Amino acid sequence: MSKYARWFGGGLGWVFGGPIGAIVGFMLGSVVENLDAQKRTSNPQGPYRRPETTPSDFSVSLLVLTAAVMKADGRVVRAELDFVKDFLKRNFGAEQAKDMTLLLRDVVEKDFDYQPVCRQIAQFMDVAARRELLHLLVGLAQADGSITQAEEKVLATMAHLLRLGDTEYRSIRAMYGHSTADAYAVLEVSADASDEEVKKAYRRLAIKHHPDKVAHLGEEVQHAAKEKFQQLNQAWDQIKKERGLS
Repeated sequence: MSKYARWFGGGLGWVFGGPIGAIVGFMLGSVVENLDAQKRTSNPQGPYRRPETTPSDFSVSLLVLTAAVMKADGRVVRAELDFVKDFLKRNFGAEQAKDMTLLLRDVVEKDFDYQPVCRQIAQFMDVAARRELLHLLVGLAQADGSITQAEEKVLATMAHLLRLGDTEYRSIRAMYGHSTADAYAVLEVSADASDEEVKKAYRRLAIKHHPDKVAHLGEEVQHAAKEKFQQLNQAWDQIKKERGLS
């Protein structure tokens, strides 16, 4: 019976928590115990009825979508694994990162369909958390120095399913570039925009991407959001220097 436990748990998860719940159920049947997930899979409210995002929802979603990006080009490279381990350790602490890494290995070995997971995320996760997820995934794809066409396709599909627009996706994508053109893309304006338009764009995005927007997901995710906020400020500083703005 024990060898079927994770699949039995997965079935219960699908009943009680939709696609994400099914994956949580699978995890509960594996060797690593996830107490937060166990509470969620016992939720009697039925599928697709959780009213708000929890830190555990974010963590599970991160692992599922991370696995999809890592496998997008048919290979999992060392740089990607190191990026994930480093990110988890910096943002979740050494002990939790160890458990999450073990869970990630389990997820990578299975063929979970990320698209219904994205749809569930889009339905129940607030937009600030969705932006943070996509930012982390783009960073993962960039970890080995470039984003392949296969990874680009998966990321663009995820952005669409997460209900994030093309402009927002290009902005997040550009945060990992270094050119002046990338800086303008981060601020979601063209290079021929006026100084006042650029300033307004920066102010708008500074509010939009402020780490406090994801405070409800815990200190770990908020810490990661600060890195993205820093990238936004770096793009702004680059444009200010080029234009001679104060």
